[in-house]
Amino acid sequence: MKKGKNSRLYILVLVGMLSAFGPFVTDFYLPALPALGEYFRTSASLVQMSLTFSMIGLAAGQLFIGPLSDRYGRKKPLLVSLALFFISTVGCLFAPGIGGFLFFRLLQGIAGAGGVVISKAIAADLYEGRELARFFSMLSAVQGLAPIFAPVLGGLLLGVTDWRGIFVLLLVICLVLVVFLLRFRESMKQADASITGVKSALLSYLPILRNAPFMQYSLIQSFAMGVMFTYISASPFIFQTHYGVSALNYSLCFGINAFGIMAGSFLVVRFKSPAHALRAGSGGFFLLSMAAGAALLLDFPIACVESFLFLLLVCLGMILPTSTTLALELERRNSGNASAVLGFLSFLFGGVLSPIAGMGDMLHSTAVIIWICSAATLLLTLKCHPVHKHHLERQAVRSNSSHASAEAFRKGKGEA
Repeated sequence: MKKGKNSRLYILVLVGMLSAFGPFVTDFYLPALPALGEYFRTSASLVQMSLTFSMIGLAAGQLFIGPLSDRYGRKKPLLVSLALFFISTVGCLFAPGIGGFLFFRLLQGIAGAGGVVISKAIAADLYEGRELARFFSMLSAVQGLAPIFAPVLGGLLLGVTDWRGIFVLLLVICLVLVVFLLRFRESMKQADASITGVKSALLSYLPILRNAPFMQYSLIQSFAMGVMFTYISASPFIFQTHYGVSALNYSLCFGINAFGIMAGSFLVVRFKSPAHALRAGSGGFFLLSMAAGAALLLDFPIACVESFLFLLLVCLGMILPTSTTLALELERRNSGNASAVLGFLSFLFGGVLSPIAGMGDMLHSTAVIIWICSAATLLLTLKCHPVHKHHLERQAVRSNSSHASAEAFRKGKGEA
């Protein structure tokens, strides 16, 4: 597809909406969890499982939708995903019990995975190099804001309606996305005809999983996202239960921290390259995680904890777009599959770490998780640079070798 067929603004808005859709679906209804427990007459732990089911769907769904988008293009799988989302949301509204609700939340997650994985693939189809990094910095701001603002908006909506109103609004958003998507012109240049079924789709991941630099960038993003999901799941209890912050002030802190992620993503373009921005962000991420964890363990005043968390999320905003850019640059020909692996690992980490943060003393468990994740992020970043450089040098050698062979072949034909 030529860039002129869809404007840059249209692509940015569409891709931003699609990338935010999955995380928004996951977290939008969080303030309604107590009401859902009363409605289904079940325990809080079972209701909280609906969040885990949704994140499992988001993670697993990307593994199937990624290859499909490389085989059939970006538009058709997106429309199918949105149709499945509409059906599963109606199912949530009319679920007779908690078991049915959990099932339809799983389907919702699978459907939401389409937007997460294909949005990155569309960007990789259309842009490259610094332009791709700049695009992902803007995209990361939107994607980072979604899981943070979603509970705040859900809480405001509960002031005028019940939990069903939240799911009705999700239906409306789904329909708006379908209408907006209808004018999208296919961005993929060439389909992958080798993908013919489920087995071939899963086997198509093997070259990506063997790409060590790509997997390292994927793990960098996953550990960093682990900190964000831990923060999201633990923050209501830390701010409201432990520090006694009101629901309104908690929402204000949540919103301020969301702008931290946005600020960090915009800082990326100030650096010479995405690799430089990633190293700077990972270094700051580690130092501020140490400070934030210590503040939680030592029960520092709320203003101190909030300040460290804000700066920590600024650094997170630098890590997310740069790790995505550097990873997808290595797998441009398989951008759908590559995006699926990135998304799968991120949501898998989030689904595992979120409940762990609630074990024992939440302040202590949260501090330990962010320490471990930030240390892993920094170590992988420091290790990644020489490996990536070697990988690119090897690609250049192969490219030069192929050009030399072609030139020799042409000269041989001329002499003949």
